[in-house]
Amino acid sequence: MSLNDPLANVLSHIYNCEKIGKKECVVTPISKIVKSVLNILKDNNYIKNFILEENKKGGFVKIELSGNINKCGVIKPRFSVTKIEYDKFGKRYLPAKDFGIIIVSTSKGIMVHKDAISKGIGGKLLAYCY
Repeated sequence: MSLNDPLANVLSHIYNCEKIGKKECVVTPISKIVKSVLNILKDNNYIKNFILEENKKGGFVKIELSGNINKCGVIKPRFSVTKIEYDKFGKRYLPAKDFGIIIVSTSKGIMVHKDAISKGIGGKLLAYCY
């Protein structure tokens, strides 16, 4: 497993565990972005819960899966997006309108693309999930 992008590692591990029907998975290493993305996935009912555990190597996270993820992954390169371009990227990464989420890093924090549209702010695309 490549350790260059912790967010990509976490999302691919979650996706692989969902595909084979596991109820939970353990992922390491974690970062602030990973924690924020896991909170968003939990708020949108893609995962049930997660528990952060600390150790000397930066910690790990236990994720309780709900079986609601069809596909998830990072968006590389991390495209810059303006407040009027979300629709274009939604068509590229999501299977249908109003189905799934795109996670965006904005000046107001990491949020779902629908929240960024309602606040009228752009940012950088991080990940998608549906």
